[in-house]
Amino acid sequence: MRLRWLLRLLGLLSLALLAGCEKTPTGRSQLALVPESLMAQMGKDTFGQLLRRQPVSRDAAVNRQVQCVAREVAAAAEAIYPGADLPESWEVVVFEDPSPNAFALPGGRIGVHTGLLRVAENPAQLAAVIGHEVAHVLADHGNERLTQQLGIKAGLLLVGLLGEGDLGQQQLMQALGLGARLGISLPFSRAHEEEADLMGVAIMARAGFDPQQSVALWRNMAAAGGGQPPEFLSTHPAHGSRIEALQQAMEEVVSTYRDVSPADCPG
Repeated sequence: MRLRWLLRLLGLLSLALLAGCEKTPTGRSQLALVPESLMAQMGKDTFGQLLRRQPVSRDAAVNRQVQCVAREVAAAAEAIYPGADLPESWEVVVFEDPSPNAFALPGGRIGVHTGLLRVAENPAQLAAVIGHEVAHVLADHGNERLTQQLGIKAGLLLVGLLGEGDLGQQQLMQALGLGARLGISLPFSRAHEEEADLMGVAIMARAGFDPQQSVALWRNMAAAGGGQPPEFLSTHPAHGSRIEALQQAMEEVVSTYRDVSPADCPG
C-alpha cells in the first residue's frame, strides 16, 4: 500500500517537473513551479515586514540618486528583455542599514542599504548592484530556488518513508540533507549569482552606466568584505571568479554602452 502511494506521488512529481521546465532570459533551463502571483505576494509581504522593522533613509540626496539609478536600470531591463514578465512599476526604498547590500523582490520591490553607498563609489557602481538584483527577478531565481528547496524536502520525505524502521535512518537522512545542500542548493545558488552578474552588467550598459565600473565595484566589495569561505561552500562566487567572468563579457557590453546616451543620475 505504501509503495503504491509512493509511486503515485513520484508520478505526480514527474508531471510537475515536465510542466514546469522553462528557460531563463539567457537560455538556461530552469524549473520554477511556484505560481507568479504567489511569488509576488511573498515579495510584497516581505517588503512590508522590512518597512515595519527597518528605518528608512530620509536623506533627500541619497534617495534622489537611488531612485534615478533604479529607474534607468528598470527601463533598460525592459528594453533588453521585452518578453520577460516584469513588474509594471518598482517601489524603491533606501533602508538605514550599515551592511553593503541591496535586493529586489518579486512583484517589483527594490531595497538599497545605506551601507552599500559607502562601497559603491558612484552611480555606475550602484547601477551594477541594482542591475544584478533586478536580473534575479527577471530570471525568476527566487521561484527556482524555492522550487528547489521544496523538491529537496520532498525527496528527503520519500527516503524517510522508504527507510522507515531502518536502524540507520536518522544518520542516512542527515547525510542526504548535507549532500542535498552541497550538491544542489549551493551550486544552483552560485549559478544564479553568475547569471545575474552577466545579465546585470548588460542591463547597466544599456542604461548608460559604464560597465567597467562593475569590476571596480566587486574589487571594492572584496576590500570591504575581507575573507570569504571556500568557493565550493559558498552561495556566492568568489570575488576573483566574479571579476574574471565580468571581464570576459566586457567587450560586448562596452560596445553597447558606447551606443547609448550616458545616464544622468546625481553622484
